[in-house]
Amino acid sequence: MLSVIAWGVFAAHKGIPVSKSHALIAGISGAAIAGGGFAALMWSGWQLVFIGMAGSLALGFGGAYVIGKIIILLAGNASPVKAKKLFDGLQIMSAGFMAFNHGLNDGQKFIGVFVLVLMLGGILDTFQIPLWVILLCAATMGLGTSLGGWKIIRTVGKKMVHIKSWQGFAAETAASTTIFGASMFGIPLSTTHTITSAIAGASSSRRVGDVRWGVLGGIVQAWFITFPVCGALAWGAASIANAFL
Repeated sequence: MLSVIAWGVFAAHKGIPVSKSHALIAGISGAAIAGGGFAALMWSGWQLVFIGMAGSLALGFGGAYVIGKIIILLAGNASPVKAKKLFDGLQIMSAGFMAFNHGLNDGQKFIGVFVLVLMLGGILDTFQIPLWVILLCAATMGLGTSLGGWKIIRTVGKKMVHIKSWQGFAAETAASTTIFGASMFGIPLSTTHTITSAIAGASSSRRVGDVRWGVLGGIVQAWFITFPVCGALAWGAASIANAFL
C-alpha cells in the first residue's frame, strides 16, 4: 500500500494519469516476492491482468471510435444547439454509468486487499466481506474522486485532447461498457487505461490529428513503468519490514 500511495501522489503531482489498479497489483506482487520469492506469484491471475490490459486499450479506443463515427453519421447535420443540449444530458448519464463501473471493477480490488489484511491479522477467520469494509472503501473512493487530481484532469482534458460533449458521451459509453463486461467475467482492468484510450478514440473519430499523440505517448510510458516502480518500492518496504518483524 505504501508503494501505491507513493506512486499515486507522485503521479498526481506531475499530472500523469496512472493506474492505481496496476500499482496495487505490482505492489502486492513486490511484497510477496520479498517474502516468498517469485514462486509466490500465481500465473493464472497475471494472465487475467494482461488480458484486461490489452482489452481495455483495444476496446476502449475502438469502441469510442466506432460510437463517435455513428454519432457523426446520425447527427452530423443536426442543429448544433439542439445536438449540444442532447449530448450534454447524455454525457451526464454516461458519466454516472462510468462512475458505477469504476466501483464495480476498481473498487473491488481494494476491498479484496482490505479483507486480505483482516484475514492475515486474525480479525476474520474466512474470506467474507463485512458491510463496513464496502461502505468505507466506497466512501473513500468517492471522496478521492470529488477532491480530484486537477493536474491529471488538465492533462487528459486539455493537453491531450479537446473534446465536445458528444465525444465525451462516446468515450464514457465505450469505456464503461468495456469495464462492465470485464467485471462480469472477473477480469481486473484499469479504469484509467480504459477511459484515456476511449477519449483518444472519441477524439480520433472526428479527426486523428485532434489527439496530441506526444502527450498520450508520455502517459503510456508512465503506464509501463508503473509495474517495475511499484513492485520495487513494495519489495523494498516489505524487505525492511521482514527484517525487523
